[in-house]
Amino acid sequence: MIQFLIRRLLLVVPVLIGILVVTFTITRLVPGDPCYVMLGERATEQACNDFKHRYGLDKSLPEQFVRYMFNLLRGDFGTSIKDRRPITTVIAERLPMTFELTIMAMLFASTFGVLLGVISALNRNSLIDTLTMVGANIGVSMPVFWLGLLLAYVFALLLKDTPLQLPPSSRLSPGVSLVPLTKTWGLENVTGIKAFVIAFLSNSAILNGLLTGNIRLVVDALRHLILPATAVGTISLAVIARMTRSSLLDILGQDYIRTARAKGLKYALVISRHALRNALIPIVTIIGIQTGGLLSGAVLTETIFSLPGVGSRLVEAILGRDYPVVQGFSVVIACIFVFTNLIVDASYAYLDPRIRLK
Repeated sequence: MIQFLIRRLLLVVPVLIGILVVTFTITRLVPGDPCYVMLGERATEQACNDFKHRYGLDKSLPEQFVRYMFNLLRGDFGTSIKDRRPITTVIAERLPMTFELTIMAMLFASTFGVLLGVISALNRNSLIDTLTMVGANIGVSMPVFWLGLLLAYVFALLLKDTPLQLPPSSRLSPGVSLVPLTKTWGLENVTGIKAFVIAFLSNSAILNGLLTGNIRLVVDALRHLILPATAVGTISLAVIARMTRSSLLDILGQDYIRTARAKGLKYALVISRHALRNALIPIVTIIGIQTGGLLSGAVLTETIFSLPGVGSRLVEAILGRDYPVVQGFSVVIACIFVFTNLIVDASYAYLDPRIRLK
């Protein structure tokens, strides 16, 4: 297991380099000059020359890439052209929101997706099975932006002034704010990776509330996440439900399941201990893929519910030709995907002892 993990971690390096090369090349091949995007009417020839010199855009592409890689090895992601702030600060502000949304959405999708898939498989070709699969197909077909607007309309307007009313947008309610942990813990002078971790925890509403004992903040943040997590997690729920049904039906037809039943084992025990565990490998794979995709940014969901996450900021950076931000988020997203795939691969040996990670 340890050797497998070491090999996979070593393979991360060429993957990240390849992603950086592709991202670096594509961002600079996109039509449009960042100088004219940023400066607008003030974009004179002299102003653009100064702008390009300030950000190193007057160098050749290979020289710019080598310079960027050298800075990246030192932990310097660069500075945003638009905001003129360090990229690590921008990531620490945006990533926690997407992280919270992804966790909530995948908890919702995995729990109900597996449950509905099991119920459907155990009642094959019945009315319950038909209704479940029809619901799953509808869930896959519904656009996220349409479902998000529908949920906001129902729970914010139709159910207004009822116990079921939920916030339709934003991250926190008026009057509820985050408390910087640097002040709470007296760590104003911390730099480097510690500063990034503290900034990440400070900008995560749920973790911030738990660490500071602010239960009101935690409850308010969770209430604001219910609708966006439901909207973005519905498609994942439908996919997981269909995969669970298909995988479990395949396992239930195996000889060892009939043998276990013939020995007199309880049906519930056979399903939970023998059938479902062996059916989990493709399910875990789907969950890992869906999780990595959501962590890379749910642009439509963040836009509809006015959430300051990775997706909306990345779109702004692409449209504004903010190269350092695009490259910085690309590295982070690539690391998230690789780490998620690593966890999924390592879980195979635990779920099925017959698999050996050699």
